[in-house]
Amino acid sequence: MPLDDTEFRRRREERPAARNVLGGPLLPCSVAPLTGFFRDGCCNTGPEDLGLHVVCAVMTAQFLAFSKARGNDLSTPLPEYGFPGLQPGDRWCLCAARWEEARRAGQAPLVALEATHEAALEVCRLEDLQAHAAEV
Repeated sequence: MPLDDTEFRRRREERPAARNVLGGPLLPCSVAPLTGFFRDGCCNTGPEDLGLHVVCAVMTAQFLAFSKARGNDLSTPLPEYGFPGLQPGDRWCLCAARWEEARRAGQAPLVALEATHEAALEVCRLEDLQAHAAEV
């Protein structure tokens, strides 16, 4: 059962200030399309986020094809869920494990480090994220 807005806001306010992988404040990833596990535009996480959607990635055609081939089609719109489908150039909060899988396969998209939650470091090495840093 989905949470009502009151419960969602309360949980959001209870979360401590998020930090990025560089140790600074977590910056927004994208509001168009609206991303994040909590659909707040940031790669925030919490106990409910079992997929750890914390890597702010810049979509490429190559990565979108890779993800689709792995069973996670991010490019096809799903209007019934309010999902517009992603296009190259869109920024999106990816699961850290999916980003790492793509990196190991030589398919990793670029990463907006300032918008990537520090929890990504539980799965990804900072050096690997930095090697794929997007221009700010």
